[in-house]
Amino acid sequence: MTPSPLDALIEALRCLPGVGPKSAQRMAYHLLQRDQRGAARLAGALGKALEVLRHCARCNTFTEDEICPRCTNPQRDRRLLCVVEMPSDLAMMEQTHAFKGMYYVLMGRMSPLDGIGPRELKLEKLVERATDGEVEEVILATNFTNEGEVTAHTVGELMRARGLKVSRIARGVPVGGELEHTDIGTIAQALIERRSV
Repeated sequence: MTPSPLDALIEALRCLPGVGPKSAQRMAYHLLQRDQRGAARLAGALGKALEVLRHCARCNTFTEDEICPRCTNPQRDRRLLCVVEMPSDLAMMEQTHAFKGMYYVLMGRMSPLDGIGPRELKLEKLVERATDGEVEEVILATNFTNEGEVTAHTVGELMRARGLKVSRIARGVPVGGELEHTDIGTIAQALIERRSV
């Protein structure tokens, strides 16, 4: 039996991260009943994005062009290559205005339990990018989850084997954070990664 358009919409909304059946149902009803204009905008924007966006040939993020504007910007430091998991991580790094080098977006992280390994992340493409003769240091900015740590370790080993300097972003107590409200793992890591002042 073919699902009704409503059932198909609810099922389609469930593909979004963190959206279960109830949330998908609420979203579908909201779009159809209260915000049909927003629903049409959403459908149009999604269709357009699927039509025109592709992966940058250099950094693997989404772009309309073969190579994204960030990769063609002559002001960026080509000796530094920051490896992140997702385009959203790249956006957060850029918002800091603290990094002026280049990026590579993995579009995921290693997760052996989910069958995602080096081949699925296409790490050979990252190796090719990092060994282009310009990159001197690879900065690992994967998340501090178990999967992010495995990914950082694997990428780090690949880069070191090719003679590149490898560093990892530091972790510690957040700016404005109070020790009594910080988990002990973060405090321990901050102590281990302390620096001279």
